[in-house]
Order: sequence, then C-alpha cells, then structure tokens
Amino acid sequence: MALIELAGIRKTYSLGEISVEALRGISLSIEKGEFVAIMGPSGSGKSTLMNLLGCLDTPTEGTYTLDGSDVSRLGRDELAVIRNRHIGFVFQGFNLLPRTSALENVELPMLYKGLPKAERRRLAAEALERVGLGGREHHQPHQLSGGQQQRVAIARALVNEPPLLLADEPTGNLDTKTSVEIMEFLTGLNRTVGITIVLVTHEPDIARFSRRLIMVRDGLVVGDRHPDEGGMHA
Repeated sequence: MALIELAGIRKTYSLGEISVEALRGISLSIEKGEFVAIMGPSGSGKSTLMNLLGCLDTPTEGTYTLDGSDVSRLGRDELAVIRNRHIGFVFQGFNLLPRTSALENVELPMLYKGLPKAERRRLAAEALERVGLGGREHHQPHQLSGGQQQRVAIARALVNEPPLLLADEPTGNLDTKTSVEIMEFLTGLNRTVGITIVLVTHEPDIARFSRRLIMVRDGLVVGDRHPDEGGMHA
C-alpha cells in the first residue's frame, strides 16, 4: 500500500483580489520505503507541495491520504497530532534551539507524547548514538559543526520512529564533503530501516542519492524518473 496518495491536489492562495494557483491538480503515489527527490525552479510549487505533504497546510481541492488516512480536511490540532506521530522534518537551517543541549533538542518531539523524563532522555541518547553523536549529548548547537547540527536535527526527526521523513534542502547550509556525508547517512537509513524519505533540493548532485526524481513546474508534476535516467515520463 502507498504511504502517500495525492489525488487532484490544488492549492490556491488569495492575495487581496488576486488568486494564485500554486498547485494545479497533482496526483502522485509514493510507496513505503521509497527515497524520492522533488526538484523544480523557484515558484514551481515544490515548497507548497512539501508543506502539504508535511501536513503544515491543507489543499484547496483534492485528497491527501497518508498511511491509509485522509488528512485533507483535518483541523490544525488534528494535523499537529499527525505530524508528531507520522512525520519527521529536517530543514536547511537545522531549526535547533540555540541555548539547549543536543539531548534536549532531540527530546522535543517526545514532550507531546507525555513520556516520562527518564524515558525521553534514554530514547534521545539512543537517537544521537545512531547518528554518530554519542558523547556529544550535552553540547549546544554553537559547539557543533554544521554537519553535526544537521545530525542532531535528523536524530530529532527520527526519535518518534515516524514512517515518513521530509527533508527540505537538508544540505543547503553545508559544504560539499559534509553534504555527501549527510546524504550517505540518509541513504543508509532508507535502506536499513526502510523509512520513506521525501527530499526537496535544487541540486542535481544531491538528487542523485534518491531512487526517484519528481520534477515540478508551474504547479504540475512534469517528470517522474530515476535521477540518472536521461528521459522523462510524466
């Protein structure tokens, strides 16, 4: 069964008297365990699509089924529950709390689950160990390199064991060597744990780490292929 099923998704924003159609009827299926990259020029709709996939926004028309549940018309509180249980987020800017330890940053998603403090600490420490940051639990972000900060962000995204990881330009603030290390880690995670990864990037070299490339332009999916294939099929 598909983890993500989009059918006829449209998203229209009203700017005063002007309506802007950011997505113009996207239908898309992503199976469990896939590693998908989404690319497109500025203004193509890829960020809007990512927000919808992450339940940060809802479509104007169409249906979005996530892990068997229609989340298209849920309210804000219901979407927050879905995000906490089903989705891990990794962003370009890391989004770590600045004067907070790595351990405490990773604990954040578990606060909503009501887990005891000792259990949160244990799971957060295990998540940091998994991303290669064992022994750095009490370092604050300014004491870590960019790559280490992104690993903390990945540990935070994974600590609730979501079926879906959304990564929005996760290497945008990293040098080439560190970018490759982060992408190799995500690739290994996808292969060994089986987590579904959807990645937004504007860099072809980063997209090549995925096993499927979806091209978006003018609010439509205009291509769907393997990153190394020369052709494109809609």
